Amino acid sequence: MRRIFILFLSIIYSAAYAQEADTWSLQRTVQYALDHNISIQQSELNKRLSKLTQLQSQLSQLPNINGSASYGRSFGRSVDPTTNQFVQGTSYDFMGLSGNADVLLFGWFQKRNSIASNRYNYLASGADLDQLKNDVSLNVATGYLRALLAKEQVKISQQQVKLSSAQLTQTRKFAEAGRVPELDVAQLEAQLANDSANLITALTDYTASILDIKALLNLEFQTPFDVAVPDINLASGGISLNMSPEDVYIEAAKNFGTIRSTMYKLQAAQRNFWAAKGNLMPQLGLGAQLGTNWSSTVKEVASATIVGAKETGDFVPVLDTTLAVYRPDVKFTTRDVPLKTQLDNNFRQTVSLSLNIPIFNGWQSQYAVKQAKINMLTQELNKYQAELKLKQDVYKAYNDATNSIQKYYAAERAATSAQRAYEFAQKRYDLGLTNTVEYLTTQNNMYASAANMARAKYDLIFKFKVIDYYLGKELKL
Repeated sequence: MRRIFILFLSIIYSAAYAQEADTWSLQRTVQYALDHNISIQQSELNKRLSKLTQLQSQLSQLPNINGSASYGRSFGRSVDPTTNQFVQGTSYDFMGLSGNADVLLFGWFQKRNSIASNRYNYLASGADLDQLKNDVSLNVATGYLRALLAKEQVKISQQQVKLSSAQLTQTRKFAEAGRVPELDVAQLEAQLANDSANLITALTDYTASILDIKALLNLEFQTPFDVAVPDINLASGGISLNMSPEDVYIEAAKNFGTIRSTMYKLQAAQRNFWAAKGNLMPQLGLGAQLGTNWSSTVKEVASATIVGAKETGDFVPVLDTTLAVYRPDVKFTTRDVPLKTQLDNNFRQTVSLSLNIPIFNGWQSQYAVKQAKINMLTQELNKYQAELKLKQDVYKAYNDATNSIQKYYAAERAATSAQRAYEFAQKRYDLGLTNTVEYLTTQNNMYASAANMARAKYDLIFKFKVIDYYLGKELKL
């Protein structure tokens, strides 16, 4: 049964490590997360939208140019758009072409301030993206170190199972030779069962940590994944922080995306305030218009012939008599005026200057100024709050890193002492100078110290990576 149980553990262990063919380093893991994280992709889209908004505000300085064309048929009594005369009892076709352009000559730098505001918003979106990438990198590094710790715990548990199994075999031989009682065999069998349960727990924790990393990476869960164990040498007595917490904060304030983002957003709010102020002042604009039209009612004389004379009913005195006034009787034919001729004849141009003076618009402009000022004050508080939080976080991280050094030293000394005590206990047990309970107690203390040292080691590494995170350094092992 013992052999079957050990074989079962070996199968579980082999299944957990079947993915070792595809080993991921921390740098590869972080880069994959940066390339596939959905939040980062959404932030990149927001940055692109901010860029388009900035570009649109820059192009708004160009003149507005519009053109229009119309064609229609009129029925009944209406005004001919070409002759401006009433037309009744007939239908006709008409067409119009027009274009206009206008540009703001002076508007108290309203557009300039809007452009600057959008530019700062674009820079803020870039800073937010950088901060998100750093946060994702730190989260991935945290999960990666957790998986490394779980993997080392598996290694420690495996060694413990292996040692307990070997010790059980030796104790059985001692019991058969009559050197130790059967009770010692039973105690070691219980120890092996307990160590095996610890190994299963360690394997479960490692599998869970791998699933957590895959979730962070948006990686398919069936994809082979195993963390690469780096060669980390933590020399005893040589671990220290070379910077003061204030130096770390000063450096972090230069590179931290949150600080840069709040600074840009404050500058954008200031520009918005001055743009809102510009709405209260008169604005000078220049406009130009072009237009022409055509109508099917417009005719021109094609030919004319005098066929006689007609009395007009008027008379003029000539000497002692009066003579009747005649007018020539002319017959003529008409034809439609060609399209090009009408368009040329009706072509008109207009240039104008306009002065727009805001007098009253329901206090909308005044309230816009007040809202912009409140938003500016809010951004000032946000900037101060971000700086204060960063300083608090940096000092806390620095203090945690300092404490983790001492914890690691203590765990290292405890592990060394426990190892030495186990070696003495092993020799005494082999000579029959100590009982099984004392031996197992010493062995368990050794493995507990080794596990504590592993936790202290990776906790120390993580705390130092947090300092690197605030310094803007690449997270790598």
